[in-house]
Amino acid sequence: MATTRPAYKPKTFNLSGLQGISDQTLEMHFALYGGYVTNTNKLTDELSEMAHKGESATPAYAEMTRRLGFEYNGMILHEYYFGNLKAKGPGQPAANAPSMSVIQRSFGDWDTWLKDFKAIGLMRGVGWAIAFQDPMTGLLSNHWITLHQEGNPAGFKPILVMDVWEHAFLLDYKPAERAKYIEAFFANIDWDAVNTRLEAAKAERPIGS
Repeated sequence: MATTRPAYKPKTFNLSGLQGISDQTLEMHFALYGGYVTNTNKLTDELSEMAHKGESATPAYAEMTRRLGFEYNGMILHEYYFGNLKAKGPGQPAANAPSMSVIQRSFGDWDTWLKDFKAIGLMRGVGWAIAFQDPMTGLLSNHWITLHQEGNPAGFKPILVMDVWEHAFLLDYKPAERAKYIEAFFANIDWDAVNTRLEAAKAERPIGS
């Protein structure tokens, strides 16, 4: 008999009134996120049932397992993305904020980090631009993540997550206007949420690191 696991439930985010990211885009984006939650639960249940039937060494099981990584990371990354947004963001962290401190330690200064992060967000293709924190050094590095599950550095903590799949901005901007969407994203960053993630990562860091 398959083990019954608690189902994931879509989280709610009150983001109405963002600058440059319309409520219509958010409504569509929340629905897309809900689909990832639904499919994560569905695949998890189906894989559990197949495993208990002795069907884990089959092509169907292998393909579903690969698909689960896509759906699961799609769910989680959207939660990070929505979770680091708020209306009327300050544009950049305060000078004494943990996020500004770690950016300066990692890249030398804010402008260097900002140019690097935006350049990654402007790369051709669909994916995510993510500032990760190395759990061993505490330093940040910016990464391009393709298809949710490809390119994530193992064990690193997502600190700032920007969705740059076209569904994140296509209702508000033309495909060639991704730079405008990135500017809108930065106008709506909740740097308090970013600081909270940094503090949580610091608490989880190995002693002596």
